[in-house]
Amino acid sequence: MRRQLLQRYLPDPERLRRYRSLRFVHPLIDKRALWQVSRHTVANAFSVGLFCALLPIPCQMLVAALGAWVMRANLPLSIALVWLTNPLTMPVVFYTTYRVGAWVLQRPPMQLPDQLSVQWFATQLTDAMPSLVLGSLICAVVIGGLANVLTRLIWRWQIPRLWRRRRRRHSRS
Repeated sequence: MRRQLLQRYLPDPERLRRYRSLRFVHPLIDKRALWQVSRHTVANAFSVGLFCALLPIPCQMLVAALGAWVMRANLPLSIALVWLTNPLTMPVVFYTTYRVGAWVLQRPPMQLPDQLSVQWFATQLTDAMPSLVLGSLICAVVIGGLANVLTRLIWRWQIPRLWRRRRRRHSRS
């Protein structure tokens, strides 16, 4: 991954400090280690962000910020990755994690009715919750771990490539 590309799209900590609404996270903004772009911080950010994105909980961004602090991950990237589960993708993601949980618990998955209603969701929620939670945790651990490993491998693969390219450029001049 190109460090400059990531740094171009990540917010500046100085600019974030000026927002009054973010005053409660100033201790996190002040920690320089949470803003570094390195193989370790980016790989950990992918783990934390994707793990939190797959959890069916409110305040995923706050959990991701806490996870970034604990894992020494890149804070803005961790929080940004949580938005992979947005209102458009959330039904598909959580239905998939529910199906994984139902498969692990060996329960037949619920069939959707012809017409969806809030009442149907409310009555089925207690039955679906164990499958959803277990499936979400399994998918979060697997995808978070794979993202960490793949990020480190891609980063490691690109460094020698960049060195060779740099050597070729310097040998021509």
